[in-house]
Formats: sequence, structure tokens, C-alpha cells
Amino acid sequence: MSAVDPVRGPAEGPRRVVLTGCGALSSVGIGVAAFTTALREGRVGTGDITAFDSTGFPSRRGHQVHGFDAAARLRRVRPEETGRATQFAAAAARMALEDAGLTEDQLRERRGTVVVGTTDGETGELDLLTESALSLGAAAFTGTALSRSATGSLALGIVRELDLSDVEVSTIATACAAGNYAIGNGFDAVRSGAAEWALVGGADALNRKTFAGFARLGLIAPDECRPFDTGRAGLLTGEGAGLLLLESEESALARGAHIYAEVLGYGLNCDAAHPTAPEEDSVARCIRLALANASVKPEEVDLISAHGTGTPTNDATEIAAIHQVYGDTPPRTVGVKSMIGHTMGAASALGAIASALAIRHGFVPPTANHRETDPACRVDVVPNTSVTADVRVVQNNGLAFGGNNAIVLLGRHESAGHGGAGHEGASREGARQDTRGENVR
Repeated sequence: MSAVDPVRGPAEGPRRVVLTGCGALSSVGIGVAAFTTALREGRVGTGDITAFDSTGFPSRRGHQVHGFDAAARLRRVRPEETGRATQFAAAAARMALEDAGLTEDQLRERRGTVVVGTTDGETGELDLLTESALSLGAAAFTGTALSRSATGSLALGIVRELDLSDVEVSTIATACAAGNYAIGNGFDAVRSGAAEWALVGGADALNRKTFAGFARLGLIAPDECRPFDTGRAGLLTGEGAGLLLLESEESALARGAHIYAEVLGYGLNCDAAHPTAPEEDSVARCIRLALANASVKPEEVDLISAHGTGTPTNDATEIAAIHQVYGDTPPRTVGVKSMIGHTMGAASALGAIASALAIRHGFVPPTANHRETDPACRVDVVPNTSVTADVRVVQNNGLAFGGNNAIVLLGRHESAGHGGAGHEGASREGARQDTRGENVR
């Protein structure tokens, strides 16, 4: 490993960072190919939740991952010793590694970082432990039961699964924006030269505690999630994982890797204005931070992958913030939660993968379940059917409780053969602005 100034980065200057591997687990498909097909088809993964007993709740609807065989997908992590969210994270990381065309040995040869965002950690395991304790008492607190419930195991599970050692590991619990936080963290590490690669993203599993919380807030939709719709009535909780393999442009080109997209930059802020409601001006500031960090002008953005929960307050506030920055004619703005549910800490990571797929394959995924756009959400939501489009730059929003906002900008890389993103790397690096003054780590 070469010596790198942790502040100034490599001697030759900050690196460009590209996405070369995706691992996706969702209610509409497992694996990036299945996820791509589902997004193109506007497939909706809603069904009755069976992951826990939902008796007594007004609705049983949600987005559960079916057909996930942990024992078949994991080589070193033992499913009987780990919680479901950790299994998701480890399996998605292995998918991303294989999708990138890298081997475990190639990762071990170079220093890397593993960052996983989450809302609940292994809360589902704590739910089960509580149930056991009610019947068994203290005998329920076995070593295995306790180890399955550790939040830090999400990132550590990836390290164990891939048998890594020279890595920095962290699990970030900034709720529904955590996936974008993780991507920003990995982007900084690779860009500065502190790491040669980064496995970043988010994971969460369905659990009764979070379902009950949203139900008590009156935010669970009775049938489907309908972002930006006049008749929207709330979100549907979901589960899954999205892991992204980031590396330097130099590394990807040298080994002839396929490049989904370039990570152009990101912005973070936290206003702490309200426990649950987003704050319009704060969201607008975060968008501007991300654009400035990426050296992208608003008119250069082709698509916004919105946070888009389908709740009345969030959707109207998010669109108002978008109009603050983009004026009367913002880019197409879609809500993929209409298809995959609100996967909490995985949400913005899966949104980032959807954004990269839109760039790579030239299509805009739809906002499903749509009937009539709310006048308070005056944007082209691409209702119900995906469209073919020349997508060069995508803004991926993640907005979390407590005013934690994280927004990532992805752009087409010249090697994708589409004529470039229109943002020459040299000029972008030269104009890149430091937004750390409002970033929250």
C-alpha cells in the first residue's frame, strides 16, 4: 500500500470513484438482473407479512423478501448464528463482489472499507428474544441469541463472509438515509486514497417493532404505497439489502471492469427540526450541497430518485424542496418505494442501485400504483410504466427521521459508451467544493 496523506489524498490528486458491482435483495427480485427486470416492468412486491405475527394491526401488508436461502448463498457466515439483516448484508456483498468480477483474494490484496447503513440493526432478533424471555425467563439469553442481535454484525458479517482482514469496518445507524451515508463514506475513502475499494450500502429486515411504530403513527398504507398521488395514505414497510462495490476509475479501467456509473459527489446535513417531519429548507440545502460537491448544475440532472415514502407530509415537503432548487421544471422524479416498499436503512442504497441501472441501461423506472398526481407534487412521476431515456446524471435522495438528509449524485462514465455524462472529470475535480461544514459523520 502506498503512503497517502489522509487529508490531501494521493499525490496525484483526488481519484474519480466508480461503481462496478451491485448486490440487490428486495421484494421484487434477488440479484441485480432480477432487480433490473422488475424495475423495467414496474413490478410491485407487496404481500401479507409472514416474518412476524401481525395479528391485531390494521394492515398486514408489506414488502417481504421471499425465496432467500441464506445457507445456499453464504459460504462462511452461519445462518443459525446470525440475524436476518446480517444475512442479507453478507449475501448482497457477495453478489456485488461477483458482479464486479472480483475475487476474495483480490480484495484481500488491497486495503478496503466496509460500511453498512441500517435503521433497525437486528431488531427482529430482539423481538424474538423478548418473546422467548417471556416464556423462558433469563434462560432465553443464550450466547447465540445475543450474538444474533448485535447491530454491528451487519458490517462484520460481510468481513467474515469474505474472510477480509485489512479493512475499516463500520455500521451506520442514521435510519432511512443510512445507505447514502455509507456510500458517501466509501466515496471519501476511495477518492482520498485511504482505501482501494469500498463495499457500501444498507440492509434491514422486517420486524414487529418498526411495523408497530409506523402503525401507531398512522403511516401504514392500507393497500399500496402511492408516492406523490392525491390518494396516498402512507408507506409499506419492507426489507432487503443493497451493496455497492466502489473502486477508483484507474483500478476499474486497468482490469477492464464494467462501470455502472461514477459517484460524482454527495451532501449531508442534519437540522433536527422535528422528530419525524422533514424540513423543506433543510432538504433544499442538502440538495445544493450535493450538487456543489459533485460540481453538477441543476440543469444537468436528468432524474431524481426521490425518498418518496408515500406519506402526505414527506412527499409534499420533498417536492417543494426540489422546486426550490430546480424551479418550475424539475427533472423526472420517481419513487421506487412504490415497488419495493420502505426498506429503511437499505432504501437509499437500493435507490442508488436503481439510479445506476437507469444510467447504465437507459431507462427510467416508474412510480407504480399511481392514479392521479397531487397538485402539491407537481413533477413528472413517470406513472406506472418505465420509459426509455438518455439518463446521464441522477440525484438519489435519502431523508431520515430527525432531519438527517443524505443525497448522492451519480453520473454516466465515459467508458459506458454513451458519449460521456457531459461533466468532464478534470473540470469537476477542479471546481469541487468542500461541503464538510454542514456534513454530519
